[in-house]
Amino acid sequence: MLRAMTVDVTVKTVEPTPAAVVAAATTGMEFPAMWGPMLDKVRGFLRGGAPAGLCQQGHNVMLCKDDVPDVEVGVQVSGSFDPAGHIVPSALPGGLAATAARTGPIAKIGDTHQAVCEWSKASGYRLAGPRWEIYGDPGRSSGHFDVQVFWSLVAS
Repeated sequence: MLRAMTVDVTVKTVEPTPAAVVAAATTGMEFPAMWGPMLDKVRGFLRGGAPAGLCQQGHNVMLCKDDVPDVEVGVQVSGSFDPAGHIVPSALPGGLAATAARTGPIAKIGDTHQAVCEWSKASGYRLAGPRWEIYGDPGRSSGHFDVQVFWSLVAS
């Protein structure tokens, strides 16, 4: 039995979502320590240097473009803007994607990614490579996060 059977994976077409991000090429070992400082830079920009109205209830996001990994960490925004230092405009991918939600400790998010990959393969879908996460608000007392995981799929 596939672990993916315990995770509700769906396929849907998603629209590109604008984001303000910091981009980096890193390793799987380095990335966890980089994530917070990258996000702090974007949050600081949105609080103090961003055009008015750029961030309207944006969620934190992480995009992994490939297996290097080339990553982007940031916040959903309402549109494009001029780059400001390390903060650049980007977008979460649009198109066909396999997606699953996870609520729990962030350290277990890899299980959800694995489940989406296993489900996609078992269901006849090919992964295109890019994958991303959209974070909900952390549980106030539990430290758990609501995270939506997406993997781009190759359109048939």
